[in-house]
Amino acid sequence: MGATASEIAAATPAARDRYVDLLRVASLGTVIAGHWLMAAVSGDGIGNLLAIVEPLQVLTWGLQVMPVFFFVGGFSHALSYRSLARRTEGPVYAAFLRARLRRLLRPTLVFVAVWTGFALTVQLLGGGGGRLSGAALRLVTQPLWFIGIYLAMVAFTPPLLRLHQRWGWGAFGALAGAAALVDLLRFAGGVPYVEFLNFAFVWLAVHQLGFLRADGRIRRPGALAAAGLAGAVALVAYGPYPLSMVGMPGEKVSNMAPPTLALLAHGIWLVGAVELLKAPATAWLARPRVWRRVVAANGVAMTAFLWHLTAMLAVYAAQLGLGLRLPEPAGALWWAQVPVRFAAAAALTGALVALFRRFEAPAASSGPAAGTSSGTGRGPGRAATGSGPRAALGTALCLLGILGLSSTGLGGLLHGHSATLIAVPVTAPAAIAMALGGWLLVERSGTSRTVRLGS
Repeated sequence: MGATASEIAAATPAARDRYVDLLRVASLGTVIAGHWLMAAVSGDGIGNLLAIVEPLQVLTWGLQVMPVFFFVGGFSHALSYRSLARRTEGPVYAAFLRARLRRLLRPTLVFVAVWTGFALTVQLLGGGGGRLSGAALRLVTQPLWFIGIYLAMVAFTPPLLRLHQRWGWGAFGALAGAAALVDLLRFAGGVPYVEFLNFAFVWLAVHQLGFLRADGRIRRPGALAAAGLAGAVALVAYGPYPLSMVGMPGEKVSNMAPPTLALLAHGIWLVGAVELLKAPATAWLARPRVWRRVVAANGVAMTAFLWHLTAMLAVYAAQLGLGLRLPEPAGALWWAQVPVRFAAAAALTGALVALFRRFEAPAASSGPAAGTSSGTGRGPGRAATGSGPRAALGTALCLLGILGLSSTGLGGLLHGHSATLIAVPVTAPAAIAMALGGWLLVERSGTSRTVRLGS
């Protein structure tokens, strides 16, 4: 049995940056609430509230907080990699990848397996072609894009951390400059496919800000927030960028897919804003009851994120199953039902978390960490020769598979439906196979022992 949230909270070192844990939970919680709000289901299918009521798109400047999660990821990855390097003999890359990916991939692949089984059953029985069921099978995997991008960040942490250690803010500036150049080539030069490079440059730049925070180098968060906000406003007002910081159906340009310089500016202002709140939030987190709740939420955050859309779709399905009329999205009755739908979706998400949370829990350590010194003098790093490239290949396959599944959905498993992933068509079965194959490679890149990374 693992330690309880109360035991973990009580054992928390005084030096731990508790605010980072709060930001991780708060960012995922905000995304979940945003998805629940935007899901506008009617008898005609599943729409997007922000496309129906366009002025509400300004809300995405507060609801699009994925940059905060990636910023926190950069901070945690920097601390974890350095900690592992200090207590490890020989190469640490494979051990780092395996340790960071295990807790992320296990619940994700369980989610994929359950939904794949459901989708196959529905399609074999002749379903899945209706407006609601078909849209649900396409929609439920879309949030997986974030996990695919996060895998890439984990994989690039060691080389980018070295660049950070040498160049500091210059490394961030280089990534931001590359993102700006990509958009210039895209919009002014019309260079095909160049925009896909910003899946790396934009998100890795935000991730790099986490490295700077880990070294205490974000000293003027107010200036950072002001510069980012001014940049985002100017780019949207005078550039080719839409108001919404999330993708909208049918739009010619999306700030999200692929990400743009405007989204990077948005991320910069968010990072500055949350850093301004650090002092009061840290004082609040010193309260034992508050900290216990944050610890408990962190233990299930990924599971809740994976299953939150399932819960909301189940709420709508229950309404239809009971013969209740679905109100017109954005109408008075629709808004009146929002608190009820949220409460029901939260309850169902809690039930799903209770069922699947064990897959997010870190595996129990059975001995010295993989790749670390065992006291025998035999240098376990040498025994892991070749494990680094194997782990890197496995990570690449995982992220491509998960991104592919996010694009294709599960609606065409039996019909060869494909979607374009960075100019290459991919089907759902191929994406699932890549994710599973990559996971096996990552798992086999080390010994059966487990590296425990605390941050």
